[in-house]
Amino acid sequence: MAEEPVRGLTSASRAAGEPESDAERTMTFAALAQAPNRRRTEARLLALVVAIAVFGYAYTGLSMTGRLPGGLPGFAVSMVFVALVPHLVLRRFAPRADPLILPLATLLTGIGLVLLHRLDLTYAQTRHPKIAEAASGQLVWTVIGVAVCIVILLVLRDHRILQRYIYLTMAVALVLLMAPAFFGADMYGAKRWILLGPLSLQPGEFVKIMISVFFAGYLTVNRDALALAGRRVMGVQLPPGRQLGPIFTIWVISLMVLIFERDLGTSLIFFGVFVIMLYMATGRTSWVVCGLLMAVVGAAVVGSLEPHVHGRVTAWLDPMRAFTKQGRAEFMSDQLAQALFSFGSGGISGTGLGQGHPELVGFAGNSDFILTTVGEELGLAGVMAVLMLYVLLAQRGLRVGLTARDPFSKLLAVGLAGALLLQVFVVSGGVTGLIPLTGKALPFLAKGGSSLVANWVMVAVLLRISDHAQRRREPVR
Repeated sequence: MAEEPVRGLTSASRAAGEPESDAERTMTFAALAQAPNRRRTEARLLALVVAIAVFGYAYTGLSMTGRLPGGLPGFAVSMVFVALVPHLVLRRFAPRADPLILPLATLLTGIGLVLLHRLDLTYAQTRHPKIAEAASGQLVWTVIGVAVCIVILLVLRDHRILQRYIYLTMAVALVLLMAPAFFGADMYGAKRWILLGPLSLQPGEFVKIMISVFFAGYLTVNRDALALAGRRVMGVQLPPGRQLGPIFTIWVISLMVLIFERDLGTSLIFFGVFVIMLYMATGRTSWVVCGLLMAVVGAAVVGSLEPHVHGRVTAWLDPMRAFTKQGRAEFMSDQLAQALFSFGSGGISGTGLGQGHPELVGFAGNSDFILTTVGEELGLAGVMAVLMLYVLLAQRGLRVGLTARDPFSKLLAVGLAGALLLQVFVVSGGVTGLIPLTGKALPFLAKGGSSLVANWVMVAVLLRISDHAQRRREPVR
């Protein structure tokens, strides 16, 4: 921040024809010396990330089969590509971008690939029915996601242009959000997938980014009206009645998703992101109170009427009853009980990578319940480490929002970081028994091409916002 006066002073001196003084040169050199070399820091972290991922992949093979996996060279080359290419693109096209976002995303992706490889070996040994190899396909989707991230960094030179198309973005988001209800495939009790030949697409993963763009643009324009205070009820300053329209509309849409698609996770993220960004824009806790009350009421009503959601709530309230199949309803599942057994057997330090039995969770072991593999084989320490990586990534997104100068950038960065935290919460909370299961994929770790590509799109947007926020704040070396 001290760089701008320095530039102004030296420029004025040169314009007046005066030579640069020793004091001015000292100030300029001091500013250059204090400026962090972001890309060098990023390169060192990425080298460490690649080493961790390759070591984990090799260790898994040695632990489970007694020999190095045959695909180790290909995996190592792929991880180098995933780390090196976006780093080089950032050096050229976004040199001021945050130096931790890319290494954190790459590390989480690498851990996910190692865990999927470990699960593939177990599923192959036990000949678990209807479970195909996931690690190789996830590696392909990782390359695709990183390529999409690079394209966005090359094409989207100024993210603020997205503000011009917020209503078009929201229209597309609503179409994608409601499409599974009419054209989607009913899989595992929910309709969140659209089948495209041999591929399946989860539109909800991309919708969370689109609604963040729309809410950022909408709240930038209307935040003053939404910040108005209304009546005080039980010590809480409620918003005016006429300003409750937006939150009521979003609440109705989230309930429609929950009813017609039976997708609890997407509806929670959709509504939660709006409440977070609304509070960020207005600073009024009354919006948060209204949002929480409406979410609780809506979930309670739908949970008591919709059989699939009701079954998940019942299994959450009494997982042991579902496990022993005593009075088991049609949509109850024993997966939560199996997950709790996995966490319990892992203890503090875990059984060791490749030494547990995560396959007992069933077919969802490499998707919804991949965190149970971490809990059983790496223990509570491993779970906390993974969750801290998510917290760090979200913290960098929030920091980007705080350093941004325009309201749209602030709200967009906070919305993307909030969406990431909400998804991690609903997934980890579901598999640990804190809340009912939602069926969402754990970002970067779990199997799922749509989720992985969408998360790398989020990384690209955050990198672009951070580069723009730091522009004119520090010199680049």
